[in-house]
Amino acid sequence: MPVPEVTAQRQEMSPVLDGDVLGDPAYALASVISEFWQTTPDAGEPASERTEVRILYTDRALYIGVVCYDNDPSSIIVSDSRRDAPLDETDSFTFIFDTYLDGQNGFVFGTNPAGIEYDAQVTKEGQGMFGGRQQSGSGAGFNINWDGSWDVRTQITDIGWTAEFKIPFRTLRFPSGKGQTWGVNFQRNIRRHNERAYWTRMPRQYDLNRVSRAGRINGIEPPPPRNLQVTPYMLGQAMRDFSVTEDQTDRVSDFGVDLKYSITPSLTLDATYNTDFAQVEVDEQQINLDRFSLFFPEKRPFFLENAGLFSVGVSEFSGQEVELFFSRRIGIGPNGEAIPILGGTRLSGLVGGVNIGLLNMQTEEVSGVAPGNNFLVARIRKDLPNRSAIGFMAANRFSTTSSKATGVADPIADNNQTVAIDGRLGLGEYGQVSGFLARTFSPHLEGDEHAYNVNLSYVSPVWRLSATITEVAENFNPEIGFLRRESEYRKLTSLALLYYRPENFIGLHEVRPHVSYQGYWDFAGFQETGRLHVDNHWEWKSGFEIHTGMNFTREGVKQRFEISDSVFVEPATYDHTEAQLVLITNQGRRISLSSRSMIGGFFGGDRVNLRSTLQMRANEVLTAEVIYSYNHITLPGGEFSTNLVTARLSYSFTPRLYLQGLLQYNDRADLWSANLRFGWLQAANTGLFIVYNTVSEAEGIRAAPVARSITVKYSRLLNVLR
Repeated sequence: MPVPEVTAQRQEMSPVLDGDVLGDPAYALASVISEFWQTTPDAGEPASERTEVRILYTDRALYIGVVCYDNDPSSIIVSDSRRDAPLDETDSFTFIFDTYLDGQNGFVFGTNPAGIEYDAQVTKEGQGMFGGRQQSGSGAGFNINWDGSWDVRTQITDIGWTAEFKIPFRTLRFPSGKGQTWGVNFQRNIRRHNERAYWTRMPRQYDLNRVSRAGRINGIEPPPPRNLQVTPYMLGQAMRDFSVTEDQTDRVSDFGVDLKYSITPSLTLDATYNTDFAQVEVDEQQINLDRFSLFFPEKRPFFLENAGLFSVGVSEFSGQEVELFFSRRIGIGPNGEAIPILGGTRLSGLVGGVNIGLLNMQTEEVSGVAPGNNFLVARIRKDLPNRSAIGFMAANRFSTTSSKATGVADPIADNNQTVAIDGRLGLGEYGQVSGFLARTFSPHLEGDEHAYNVNLSYVSPVWRLSATITEVAENFNPEIGFLRRESEYRKLTSLALLYYRPENFIGLHEVRPHVSYQGYWDFAGFQETGRLHVDNHWEWKSGFEIHTGMNFTREGVKQRFEISDSVFVEPATYDHTEAQLVLITNQGRRISLSSRSMIGGFFGGDRVNLRSTLQMRANEVLTAEVIYSYNHITLPGGEFSTNLVTARLSYSFTPRLYLQGLLQYNDRADLWSANLRFGWLQAANTGLFIVYNTVSEAEGIRAAPVARSITVKYSRLLNVLR
């Protein structure tokens, strides 16, 4: 099927950026895109409402003018006005540019009728989104935490709603030369119909990230690169540690700077000095009921741009389990301590048709915690036709101060290297083989330092099939990476899922029966974990879903471990069955609920697990979310319960002026914590931030303060070569 094409019009006169597309003469000569095709609810049918898109450009920026006609504008749903808020449960318009026309990578921009700024980077067509449910900030295929410098304005009128996007060329990366052709696709959501429609006809199993099926935009002549951005910041902070006997508040002030320079249109140099991340939201607390490590995603802005380029080990079906480079290891100590980052550089982009990335960071020495360390990561990847690629990565961490200087006599003070090759091969339209082979080098370890992964997947409009083999040797030790399990293992996973859409049966939209299995064995053949999951997802046209499943599990415990205070799990093999039920109400309504419950056997006893999320919005400016996680566990060694509560509140005065709060209670750690953030955003998520953090020790209904801090930070993006 031929892909649609459009020609962008060059204009000397820039449109007035106010959301009024039809009344702006600058768009008069632009070609009009108006054919959109559904994937949901009626795959292959024309969109239920008319959409018009006009594209033009000047010598500095691209302009996208959008008219979303609606025969009932009073029914338009606007669920949020925070930057980067999800656009799935609101009326919205989103598009992707594949500037290199490689069918694998792209820049995403979007908005809703409230005029929010939504942007992201896509690599590997967004892979990493299914099995592991990629977490925010992870270096997988979809990086929502990338923030570009661009503008959008919207209007709601009696014909529907309109949007105008201004995307400066300096925000994008593209090849050299004139008369370029880019890949592009547009998506419109009409939430009350639960409808998604695209400019390119898309099979129902794909989304906007499937850039290999994007249309074409011709005639773009971007200017030569003149991009030097400097972002200085100033910071003041007051901190009080109540564990110190003195009644004392420490006050500090600091400054730093980030720099971005376009060496060529496709190659960018980033530099940072005295890097600070005070404005970043704190981590969500987690409760560990197993003997393996917890994963906390990367959220720090400097490490997020082009994070997908450096990603090796994160696959669509394995999630965050073996990551060969995990930037969160930089600037965070062995027990979660903050380690100051002196500075660093990153070179990334396309040279001679090859993606390259070079990252170098230097941390300070913290006495008694960690020595100064230098982190160096080099990455090359050649993207090939039909969603294929081959790449190489090398990572090196070495101490720049001795362990004697810090009082830390630990292997972390030794040098460590990781090397890896990875690749993927597209098989026809639906199949793909991918994998990696890696080895580490640690002075205190010898032999058995390898890991590998091979995955075979097939994703069609009817079937999703996959099989994966992973092996991690005993001494595999990527110290700038992440391992959920630190002992040796071989892992086998498989999945078979059927997509079925009934013609007319009790209002059902789609039924997804599936079965999956994952098993872990040590090299002696002892099975440490096994899980057979049999499930069916029932989705109605209204957006309501029920998932009904059964899990058949095995846990082989080789060493006694403490799962809760004075409650131990003894070495044995535990075989159990558990029932699983998931309920998801229409997420587009003002009040929505999603809940997952599991009841069954657990380490020789029983467990009742419940995790529920309640979302509420008074309107698009005031939203709230409460997440409650509960476990009641009865084991041969004792009985206990856990409660974890997370509450979020957000008020957006405008899309760039907000107040956000995060309150958490963890009865396992007996801690209350609160994170309050006020933000007055300017370009590319810079601006004024005021952040208040407090941690308190729970004492019944009382709370004894442990630590408090308030931080005021101001950063400003300066375009030196305007």
